[in-house]
Amino acid sequence: MQILIDQALELAGTLPRAEAEMVYRELLTVAPGNPAILQALAALHEPAPQELAPPTEALDEIVSLYAAGRFPEALAQATALLDCCSQSEVLHNIAGALHAAMAQFQEAIAHYDQALALAPDYFEALNNRGIALIASRRLPDAVDSFDRALGFNPDYAEAHMNRGIALTRLGRWEDALTSADAALRLNPGLAEAYNNRGNTLMGLHRADEALADFDRAIALRPNFADAFVNRGNALKTLKRPDEAVASYDQALAFVPALVAAWSNKGSVLKDMKRLDDALASHQQALCLNPGSALAMSEVRTLKAHMCLWDEDNRPALLGTGDDAVPPFYMLRLDDDPARQLQGARAWSAARYGPDRDPAFPPRERGGRIRIGYFSADFREHAVMYLIARLFELHDRERFEIHAFSYGAAARDDMRQRLVSAVDEFHQVDHLGDEAISKLARSLDIDIAVDLMGHTENTRMGIFAHRAAPAQVNYLGYPGTSGAEFIDHIIADPIVIPQAQRPHYSENVLYLPHCYQPNDNRRAIADHMFTRAEAGLPENAFVFACFNASYKITMQEFDIWMRLLGQVPGSVLWLYRSNRWAEDNLRNEAEKRGIDARRLVFAGALPVEQHLARQHLADLFLDTFAVNAHTTASDALWGGLPVLTCMGQSFAARVAGSLLYAVDLPELVTQTREDYEALALDLATNPQRLADLRARLAANRLSAPLFDTEGHVRAVEQLYEQITLLP
Repeated sequence: MQILIDQALELAGTLPRAEAEMVYRELLTVAPGNPAILQALAALHEPAPQELAPPTEALDEIVSLYAAGRFPEALAQATALLDCCSQSEVLHNIAGALHAAMAQFQEAIAHYDQALALAPDYFEALNNRGIALIASRRLPDAVDSFDRALGFNPDYAEAHMNRGIALTRLGRWEDALTSADAALRLNPGLAEAYNNRGNTLMGLHRADEALADFDRAIALRPNFADAFVNRGNALKTLKRPDEAVASYDQALAFVPALVAAWSNKGSVLKDMKRLDDALASHQQALCLNPGSALAMSEVRTLKAHMCLWDEDNRPALLGTGDDAVPPFYMLRLDDDPARQLQGARAWSAARYGPDRDPAFPPRERGGRIRIGYFSADFREHAVMYLIARLFELHDRERFEIHAFSYGAAARDDMRQRLVSAVDEFHQVDHLGDEAISKLARSLDIDIAVDLMGHTENTRMGIFAHRAAPAQVNYLGYPGTSGAEFIDHIIADPIVIPQAQRPHYSENVLYLPHCYQPNDNRRAIADHMFTRAEAGLPENAFVFACFNASYKITMQEFDIWMRLLGQVPGSVLWLYRSNRWAEDNLRNEAEKRGIDARRLVFAGALPVEQHLARQHLADLFLDTFAVNAHTTASDALWGGLPVLTCMGQSFAARVAGSLLYAVDLPELVTQTREDYEALALDLATNPQRLADLRARLAANRLSAPLFDTEGHVRAVEQLYEQITLLP
């Protein structure tokens, strides 16, 4: 009996007071007068001991240590004080702030929760909790915490401001702007609120207004380094790079170790073609944050553009959250579609968040299918050279074609050609992502086609807000989006073999021949270039590679130099990307025993003339991790055979796809050894090379690669299939 009573007492001790009292009284009916039961019942009605409040001077000392940045010391004192003052909501709030200052956000949230259990209306703790939840990437929970704080104190300007930050991270720009405005109405002197509203306006693509807000923040706090960084970002967007660099330098004058200032300054300097200064800036960011995947990828990518090959061979770091690596960088750094998918998913999740998935009213079948093409590059650009004829050949009886241009307004021939080809052209660069999505939905677009993917100036946030019921990744980016809001990717069996489909977040839609469209009416200049005009020796064998410098690695270059060594008098004709790449490639040639003068660099020409000079070369040598894409189509259209080595990822298989589609599969090798051997054989066997050139000339107008009409019909069949999918 006593054992059972002891068990019942132990259980009752975990219950609320009223329920425990009921248990004790029931036990007394079984064991009247039991002293243990009577003692437990009496204890329920004893007043709880009064806990000491934390001494004011002790709290002041902790706050002083916090202000001085001595967080571990302050936390040690707060923890010791909690031993005797565990019921102090103020002390739990302070402990939470200390943990947050040391990036221990889960511990911080636990202390804020304890403070709120003791004082549910403690709105300062709710605000602090929301800040920690933002840092933990629990953004909806953060918004809820700020809303609760404002429920207790609607005039709490800091909570409005921080709510706006959380909403900005969620991509809810208009709601974020409303919160920022509320904060500034309540406290017009809050510099942080102007800074945060400026960031929100940047998200809405209102850079002029954002710049004014950053200037207001700096006027209120002249040493506000973060505002100087954000001001630089606005100036970069407004195409005022010199002023942007000056703004980053002002930030660094106040906080020399500010990583964002070094990194963003490096990006602007890169845009300004000051690659050596850009590299130094990115290297400083990496030095300050050596574990950063993003900082490491910026340095490695910039070195690639400069052909500086002193990097190690470790796999690329993928990064997560704010440190995720742009997927475009991954193309060169890691020829592994599984890892590229990991990186793209991390980037898309951090940058764009989940699919907003608004409801789409059902549309009746039978009308024209409305296709929306989205790009910043509806102008003289590589993608437009490929796809312009597709726009012109779309069947207008079955399809209604819209083009949404979020790049700067252009006045060139390719823009005019596009505007003339589509049913409706929309210049939307002044609109935010959500507004562009709403516009597309208002036009009942059935299929939204993203022609950019993870390339420069992309606006994938448009698709996160859902521009159409079906959204497609096509042509602009040779890889997976990793985004849950992109439904399909258009490919072919070469660039995405069946076995690799699991490494793509999208549903793979296959074209029968090559995923890449081509314009079979592209003009080639009448001018017959001479080798003397191009700086090439008259009778030498000319190996060529017009790929951008970042695609060239030591692996290709070692092979190319061995070929020059084995083919007397031969030269390598390369595209002039930048002076650093040119100098470094010449130096690398000398290191391998090859006279640097055997490297000849081609300057930029109008595209018709560039196509015309292709005949001066004998053989195009492709790069490995990132093949020639439009560049390979240029060469083949100009009559120049392309030799490639097939890799694993989409970007490393494009040239192979083109060669199969032009019926020259023997120029697709599977190993680097075969690539080198075939290049040498073609360079030393004139008849074999002449036969290949003759076949290419015959195939240009008959093989699928340049059958533009057939390609358009195949794409349209895919679009019709998409509209039938659930």
